[in-house]
Amino acid sequence: MLTHRVDGDGPPLVLLNGGLMSIAAWQPLMPALVTRHRVVRCDFRGQLLTPGPYARSWEEHADDVAALLDHLGIAKAHVAGASFGAEVAMFLAALHPDHVGKLTIITATEKTTESMRSNAREGKRIAERASAGEPCGPELFRAILDATWSEAWLAKQPPDFMEQRLRQVALLPASFYEGAAAILALLESLDVTPHLASIHAPTLVIAGEHDRVFPVEHSRAIAAAIRNAQLVIVPDTGHGLLFERPEEVLRLMAPATVPLAPQSGERGQG
Repeated sequence: MLTHRVDGDGPPLVLLNGGLMSIAAWQPLMPALVTRHRVVRCDFRGQLLTPGPYARSWEEHADDVAALLDHLGIAKAHVAGASFGAEVAMFLAALHPDHVGKLTIITATEKTTESMRSNAREGKRIAERASAGEPCGPELFRAILDATWSEAWLAKQPPDFMEQRLRQVALLPASFYEGAAAILALLESLDVTPHLASIHAPTLVIAGEHDRVFPVEHSRAIAAAIRNAQLVIVPDTGHGLLFERPEEVLRLMAPATVPLAPQSGERGQG
């Protein structure tokens, strides 16, 4: 069973982590979310709080989330995922449609390009070295964080912001990096395209205008392939928009009864 936490009361909302995230990363959004939702957070197998054996496929990760919902007695939920979690959310919506009443996809891709796969392979190699005891964990995070944050947001942070983050990750155990290697390995085979037409839950796709990890054209492809999906491009932000613009994410994730105002004039058709 995935390590999980449940907070608040109301219609269920499931938050699925990015690849190197953990439950605590969602905390800035929680005060607003728990006032109107029963919020479920979990770590995937391979993330900090859930040990192995590691999932060998995207389908296994989706099955894990479905099993968690069954365990919690949740028949149907709003499922929101960021990056890696967004990929799992799409597999969940396609393979376990009865569990997903609404879907929010944040900074995702429909498939990995060769450039993305190359970056994942290099990240996996560094994670494997760190899991063997080499002090190279900060090297992995520096590469990831450099691509995650937008230049505009970084310019507003303290001068030592990045170094503070790297000092924190230096304290992570070797087991974290073993799991990170398993997470990164799955990006080498990611292609959710065949499943997108099977998703029928109302879907919102949120992209960062300057996302360098999963550029915005991949969010456009997702929205175009899912029937009646809506695409919102958040301006002046990157792959880290969940943390750069949490107030915007909260607004867009409002209950289905609240109209979702499109931006950039884009709506997916499928």
